[in-house]
Amino acid sequence: MMILLVMTAMLAMAGTWLLSGQLHPAAHVHLAFALGVMPMIMGAMLHFVPVLTRSRAAERQVARLPALAWMGGALISAFFIFSLPEIWRNIAALLALIACLVLGLWQIQRSRAALGGAHPGVRWYLAALFCLTISLLAVLSMSLWPVQYLALKRLHLHLNLFGFIGLTAIGTLQVLLPTAAGLPDPQIANRLRKHLPYALTGTVLISLGASWWPPLCWPGLVLWLIPLAQLLRTWMSHFRSHIFCLHGAAPLLAAALSGFVIALIAGSAHGAGWIHSTDAAHLYVFAFLFPLVSGAAGQLLPLWLKPGRQTEWHAWARHRLTFAAGIRALLFLLAGITTSFNGASYLALAAILAFVLSAVSLLWSRK
Repeated sequence: MMILLVMTAMLAMAGTWLLSGQLHPAAHVHLAFALGVMPMIMGAMLHFVPVLTRSRAAERQVARLPALAWMGGALISAFFIFSLPEIWRNIAALLALIACLVLGLWQIQRSRAALGGAHPGVRWYLAALFCLTISLLAVLSMSLWPVQYLALKRLHLHLNLFGFIGLTAIGTLQVLLPTAAGLPDPQIANRLRKHLPYALTGTVLISLGASWWPPLCWPGLVLWLIPLAQLLRTWMSHFRSHIFCLHGAAPLLAAALSGFVIALIAGSAHGAGWIHSTDAAHLYVFAFLFPLVSGAAGQLLPLWLKPGRQTEWHAWARHRLTFAAGIRALLFLLAGITTSFNGASYLALAAILAFVLSAVSLLWSRK
């Protein structure tokens, strides 16, 4: 399931930007995020929560939640592509909301049952699901409060980008990069516990500022930058040689963190009305999502393909998936920074296509 979700997300993100001139802007955004990223993140939570709570794998019914979210993403994409009646937008939001709430309740149950308490990373996942819940309720409120449609739309967008996706990604990266580097980071738990209030409050302020009162964006940005700056400092101190290298997942994961910082600043600037939403969205995808998904998949895909004891095959597969990852990381960041210039998207698409081809080749060779 996880392999399918990752490949679907990759193809959705790459394909929608290629079709961006042929679709309604909201259609290609929802194809990438609602159809591709949202189900993939829920699937990733199903993978990591049992690890963080030291419990068994998710039950079959819970494991189907990403498919329910995917149905909601497909429906909302169809809503914008084919200009369906408003009721279909609400049904799509309800499907995703049900998946979100059930997943959150499952995580709470697993956390309470964890021996010795759950890892603080689970709190980041719950905070991310809280943001997704509010963003989906904002969609349902559009029909009841049409005069606030634009504000609710912005609330929905920013809570998803910097709340649901951002909190999940930063919480996961802090565990994943040390694993990819093969070095311990004993401060992970304390850092996650300490930094969540800053990140969540910053997300809420940026979202409210983008929706109703722009000055709120700037204190929200400052609050978010506090944990990000400390994390960057820790990584540069402990993992510098792994980050600045040609191969491996670490360069991509570090690029994702740097891309999120850039996207966060751009998102706050967009909330204040300083930059166009299209440039901010492209920057978010190219500089943050592409290196995040390809770096995480490069590290985890071999484990999903062959669970259990790690062998030489796993090391070989990771090397194959993350070959020349340092160059791809630079291309992603360059594409994000220069997103307003013609041709920037081709840098990102070329880099992501290289990963997709490696992943498909690995799947084929495994068969």
